[in-house]
Amino acid sequence: MTEQSPQLEGAPLIAPSSTDHPLYDSVVEACRTVYDPEIPVNIYDLGLVYTIDISEGGEVRVIMTLTAPGCPVAGEMPGWLAEAIGPVPGVSHVDVEITWDPPWGMDMMSDEARLELGFM
Repeated sequence: MTEQSPQLEGAPLIAPSSTDHPLYDSVVEACRTVYDPEIPVNIYDLGLVYTIDISEGGEVRVIMTLTAPGCPVAGEMPGWLAEAIGPVPGVSHVDVEITWDPPWGMDMMSDEARLELGFM
């Protein structure tokens, strides 16, 4: 029997994003400028960005994952994302956190990413 992290029944595995924040669309566009070097699709459309949480003061917290725990750029990807988001006007601070729960799967890709990679 595997031990699972405790969570409230019905609680989402992925925390909700601040989609109604005025900076949200600009932060998403910044995320779309970062690519996984092994896959020719940006990390946002790959489904690697799970949560974009933006405070009233413009502090951005991103929770993301990688395609696999052994990803060769695991140590660099959070920095790349922070560097892409940091210059967005109105952003005061960026914190990028890696999670492995839930694990990434191909079903998390956008339709655009699936099309680009020939899965549609």
